[in-house]
Amino acid sequence: MELPVTPGPSDHAASFGAAAGAYERGRPPYPEEALTWLLPAGEPRVLDLGAGTGKLTRQIRARGLDVVAVDPSPGMLGELTRVLPDVPAHVGSAETIPLPDAHVDVVLVAQAWHWVDAARALPEIARVLTPGGRLGLIWNLRDERTDWVARLGEIIGSAEMNRDSRIGPPFGDVTEQSFTWAHHLEADEMLDMVASRSGIILLPADERAAVLAQVRQLIATHPALLGRSTHALPYVTACARADLT
Repeated sequence: MELPVTPGPSDHAASFGAAAGAYERGRPPYPEEALTWLLPAGEPRVLDLGAGTGKLTRQIRARGLDVVAVDPSPGMLGELTRVLPDVPAHVGSAETIPLPDAHVDVVLVAQAWHWVDAARALPEIARVLTPGGRLGLIWNLRDERTDWVARLGEIIGSAEMNRDSRIGPPFGDVTEQSFTWAHHLEADEMLDMVASRSGIILLPADERAAVLAQVRQLIATHPALLGRSTHALPYVTACARADLT
């Protein structure tokens, strides 16, 4: 099924806010080894840029690190501050970050770099970083080498693909790493994962309902999923990092 909507970045920000609850329930966390790989040693101050509902923010905070969250969607940040009331949260974007110069040691961007205007964002990210600071990118990508996961991508009209991890000046060489793992979720949580995707949110109500019905049918009929109370959704977490030169 091909989805007819090709929204722009501002549409995506608004759409995620409209489904903040579904996003929070359905989206996976990130493997801890990936976060360890992205972060420098010590106790860096971290900006979670495009923080959403705080999936990554809470993992950073759980490490005892000082973290600030920025996201373009007030609705998403409302969910974040509900869960993490002690974390500073600001409405902003990668192109306009509402923080002072040299304010953080690391900027992490999770699931969002492909929406960023890099030509405008890179100087702005460099501005808020301390000298030699780091930019880290991370994506959870469904592992479609598994049959039913590939079928899920067909239903929602969005096959997973490698993300563009190019960064560029004023940052140095990019180092990349990937991590394979599985996120265990119930059927309702899988439906929330699908429903929280911006391309699904922006569909007309009848088309959105049709997509979710196909996902329910997949869960109810595929041999790998049939009769199970929870499902292991395999992921490849792709990471890239580069430091200011």
